[in-house]
Formats: sequence, structure tokens, C-alpha cells
Amino acid sequence: MTVVTPIAAQSMGGAPASSLIDPFGRMVSYVRVSVTDRCDMRCVYCMSEDMDFLPKREILTFEELDRLCSAFVSRGVRKLRITGGEPLVRRGVMGLFRALSRHLESGALDELTLTTNGSQLESHAAELAACGVRRINLSLDTLDAATFKTVTRRGDLAQVLRGADAAQAAGLALKINMVALKGVNDHEIETMLRWAHGRGADLTLIEVMPLGRIEAERAEQFVSLAEVERGLARRFTLRPLAHRTGGPARYLHVEETGGRLGLITPHTHNFCESCNRVRVTCTGTLYMCLGQEDAVDLRAPLRASSSDELLLQAIDRAIARKPKGHDFMIERRAAPPAVSRHMSVTGG
Repeated sequence: MTVVTPIAAQSMGGAPASSLIDPFGRMVSYVRVSVTDRCDMRCVYCMSEDMDFLPKREILTFEELDRLCSAFVSRGVRKLRITGGEPLVRRGVMGLFRALSRHLESGALDELTLTTNGSQLESHAAELAACGVRRINLSLDTLDAATFKTVTRRGDLAQVLRGADAAQAAGLALKINMVALKGVNDHEIETMLRWAHGRGADLTLIEVMPLGRIEAERAEQFVSLAEVERGLARRFTLRPLAHRTGGPARYLHVEETGGRLGLITPHTHNFCESCNRVRVTCTGTLYMCLGQEDAVDLRAPLRASSSDELLLQAIDRAIARKPKGHDFMIERRAAPPAVSRHMSVTGG
């Protein structure tokens, strides 16, 4: 397993932390960092069945990822989420978690977490907890084995459920992320709600997003969560919560189950006004907005100097260009996706 050596203290420049403020006064305190564009599943709303993945030489090393994440921490970022593709399929990734955990120990970072499809979770859950990870997002769209195979094209539901069990046994809090798909799993939402809350996990529902070309028409996949919420309100008592995790979800308390229900609604309720996050791909490309193509290359300044001065300057310039919001639209059939890159490229 690759061992990541923490970057030298001088690479932070010795400068005190300073906040990243975008042109609209929003403080960027949350960075989602992809460590790979590869995944062992091919979910129908996320990827094409036949994907062309990046050459390994273009992907940042773990040492570079550590240095990049640490530069953001030095600028006041308080939350790091490791994503993919599927982050746990990259060999040696636990070395990165071990290295980044020093920022939790120092108090510079509030949270280190990840989003996973759960396929590799059974073997990594205990070590993630040992690195200071306290909660994870588990992408799970159905509890039906046949539907799971259809949605993921190659996943094993039983393997993922063992991973969920291992995570909770290790003391990790679970949030289940379910993408609502018309005619596929929308009839399972209540079942998933009761299952998740029954095991002490949150459930967050997500509207499908127009990212990258796929075989299906996203207009045919799309389910309005405003309609889902109205349907659930006829069977459950839903109360708005002030609870926030740093992401785009708004939360409801479900009185009958005692659990939390999150809703991520990029179409029916734009959440951009409170956006506090940016995404970095595994090649070091910084996207200031999930739904816009504008991006800044951080790999070049990262590799140009052993000092972080150029890297920090590039980060500052990027945040100064962060847009007000995305422009997701999904009404038109046969329309091109809002952005050309797949979700697996940007990171979840």
C-alpha cells in the first residue's frame, strides 16, 4: 500500500489561514476532491456503459493530492470529501486518508469524509474510522437485487449491504443517497425511507442531473422531488429542519420514523444561493460550479514549484470567478447535457 508522507510545513508558506470568499460573498469552506475517475459500477444515470478512463499519468499522485488538499485547508477550508468515480477502488487510497487525518488532529479541519458506492466498504470501514472519518455518504438507489443490477449494470447489492453493515459496526454514521429515477425506483422511496431510518441512517433523495452523455434520455429518468415530497406528506408527518451538513440538501424530520430526510433539488429548487463548495478532479482541475464548464488547472502550478505560492494564487483566482449558480434544465428531449463531463469525472 502506498504511504503518503505529509507535506513539509514550509509548503504552507507559514501564512495564517485566510478565508476563500467568492464574488457573491459566500465563503468556500468545503472541497470535494476526486481521487479517480474509475468506478466498478456503471450507473445508468451517471456513466455510459463503455467509458474511456483517463491515463494514469494524468492523475495526481497521492502526495500531490495531499499537498493540494492541505493548501485548501491553509485557506480556511474546514471540510474535505474524498470522491471518485469510486474512491475506494484506487489502490493505496487509505494512505491519503491517514495523511489528511493530521488536519483533524490539529483542529485545522472539522471533517474528513467520503462518498462511496459501498462495493469496497466492507474491507475499509474500520480503517476509515481509525483515520477520523465519522460519517460517509453511501450511494444506494434500490433494495431490490434485480433493479440494483439494472441500475448499476454490474453491481452486487449483497456486497454493498455488507459494506453498510461494516460501516455502522465501525461507528460510522451513514447517509444513504438515492437518485430518484422515473419508473425504475420511484415506487421504492417509502421502502428505502423506512429501511434507512430503521437502521439509524439518514436518507437523501436526489434529482437526476444532466451531466455527460449517456444512453438514456434524462428527461425520461427525471422525477420531481417536489412531487415526491407532496406524496410523502400524505403518508408521513414532515417537519422542516435547520440541520445542515455543508452540502446542498435541505432536511425534513419524519415523525413516524424519527429519522431525517434530505432533498437535493437542482431543478425544482435551486440551492445555489448558499453554495459553499468547489470540486477538484483527479487531474487537478478545479470546477467552481458543478453545473458550469468554467475550470482552473491546479496541476500545472502544483507541479511547477515545490512551494505552494503558485498553487495558492491559482486557487484564489479561481474562487474570484465562482459563478452565482448553475443552469440545469432537463425539460427538452434529445437536448445535449448541461455540461459534457460525466459525474464520475467531477466527483460526487
